Amino acid sequence: MPDAGRHCMIELWGCPASVLDDPAAVRLAMRAAVAVSRCVLLTECEHRFEPHGFTIVGLLAESHISIHTWPEHGYAAADVFSCGTRGEPEAACLELVRALGAQRHELRTVMRGVPGGLERPLTEQLR
Repeated sequence: MPDAGRHCMIELWGCPASVLDDPAAVRLAMRAAVAVSRCVLLTECEHRFEPHGFTIVGLLAESHISIHTWPEHGYAAADVFSCGTRGEPEAACLELVRALGAQRHELRTVMRGVPGGLERPLTEQLR
């Protein structure tokens, strides 16, 4: 089987709590990330947690993007999966760093559909 695409997971620290607890701001960040990734957003949904934080998920024509926030810790976790070769999930992740104001981040990319893809991640520390 040819590879099924790239799946990026990103950890974001030092994000302003005011951004991470604002669904409109995170929604705009997600949409900007999708735009730079050259993917197509089909629909989105979100869920707010009490007393703070939320999850937003975007269904992409190419697969998905999700963002989970912990404003009280200045932390967000996201992932972007793009099937095929058209999308640029790494570009989406770097846009999230910018849009969410992260002071520090770690990005891991794995190839999906390839034997050993989870054991040999394409790891990048991007700044």
